[in-house]
Amino acid sequence: MKSNEQKTGLQAMLASDLPASLVVFLVALPLCMGIALASGAPIMSGLIAGVVGGLVVGLIGGAPLLVSGPAAGLAVMVFGFIQELGFAATCAAVAAAGVIQMALGGLRVARAALGISPAVIHGMLAGIGILIVLGQLHIVLGGAPQSNAWANLRELPGQIADLHGPATILGLITIGILVLWQVMPNSRLKKVPGPLVAVVGASVAAAVWGTDVKRVELAGSLFESLQLPALPSNWGAFAAAVFSLALVASAESLLSAVATDKLHTGDRANLDKELFAQGLANTLSGLAGGLPITGVIVRSAANIAAGAKTRVSAVLHGVWMLLFVSLLGSYLGLVPLTVLAGLLVHVGAKLVNMHHIQELRRRGELSVYVVTVVGVVGINLLAGIALGFGVAVARLLWRLGRVQVQVKKEGEVHQVRVGGALTFVGVPQLSAALAAVPNGAHVELDLAVETLDHSGYEALESWCQNHRKTGGKVWMEPLEEVWTRKGAAAASKPVVSVSSSTTLSSEGA
Repeated sequence: MKSNEQKTGLQAMLASDLPASLVVFLVALPLCMGIALASGAPIMSGLIAGVVGGLVVGLIGGAPLLVSGPAAGLAVMVFGFIQELGFAATCAAVAAAGVIQMALGGLRVARAALGISPAVIHGMLAGIGILIVLGQLHIVLGGAPQSNAWANLRELPGQIADLHGPATILGLITIGILVLWQVMPNSRLKKVPGPLVAVVGASVAAAVWGTDVKRVELAGSLFESLQLPALPSNWGAFAAAVFSLALVASAESLLSAVATDKLHTGDRANLDKELFAQGLANTLSGLAGGLPITGVIVRSAANIAAGAKTRVSAVLHGVWMLLFVSLLGSYLGLVPLTVLAGLLVHVGAKLVNMHHIQELRRRGELSVYVVTVVGVVGINLLAGIALGFGVAVARLLWRLGRVQVQVKKEGEVHQVRVGGALTFVGVPQLSAALAAVPNGAHVELDLAVETLDHSGYEALESWCQNHRKTGGKVWMEPLEEVWTRKGAAAASKPVVSVSSSTTLSSEGA
């Protein structure tokens, strides 16, 4: 009887997870190559990261249906580190960042990453998307990307004027197929992953055309491409790279895990376990010469939509990738670089999500988003994140300081109404308003505050005591009851891990 149940369970798993793993593999394969191209790294490094992400995180991760691998959201950061440190030292930074992630997972602080403002996260991804589009457009047009966003913008008109016909046509074909696949009505044909159709279709067109364009170059097989990381010569830049990768990769993975939970009804994500697994995968990927790894929501959404029920699907997608690269890797040399660049232009454009912009505008957080985007594009990734975080904190302090104090006289009684957030930031404004009440006056004090902290409580209590000492009278609800009511209201509010606006709906998020 037990044997029959196990057989039925195995059949059900194969019926759901096996097909789903093939879908995810077909989506992930071209993206792993494209992200390596955008990172300025060997193509094989993206494939190594895809294999490690599937096998390691798939086996021990805390979010069973989350698919992990190289992400577009780290491509710009990695590109900068490779330019400054070299590829081998960047791999060492990836490995060290993984150790930090494992330590954070062991300390059970994963949920702290969810405290990062969604506006900063979305702004960071949008800025990265813009940088990817600006850089990869040059490859689509047959040229080479420049060192920064401003240089890419400055050189773009000249690049357009000097088109490299075949490369440009192939890149535009790739983008066209991806856009068409996105707007095409649902059908059996649409079940085939768009990135696969675009890359294979454009590569076949290049082969039939017989055009001479730059193609993917693999320096030997998967195992021949494995390389040990090297110690850096610039330890300051190396330390910055390690902590930057650990911070951004952790935030992306954890937010993707939470977003994935919204797409299925199975077991909820164990974020600390997921963070530890991501760290182990990054350490192994860095030691093997691979790119950094994060959880990626689009591959995870494809996994769930294809019917995956357990972590077996994510593991199998890593197995298929390992087998393909080991046995059929030579066929990847048929893919033109401009085709991968076209794929990345589409991925980068999707990172600028109009739904997120509208949602943030409605919530009044658009300023944080815009500052983050401008900082990422105009300066660098870390500066953009720091600026966005600074604006988010300033906005919070401004809101906490928005106390409204109205004083008016009705007959012999001064009516004082206090509304908004009475915190330490608003105490000076409260004191200035109350100073206008004459000594000895009769006062009706209406406390309609949304937030009351200890500083506000003491300021009110002190003023009431002093005013009564001058012969005045104060009618008000007892402060203890106001304090208790506000504390109870705060405790009764439902705790939401991530607002709807934090769902990451773009590849690499």
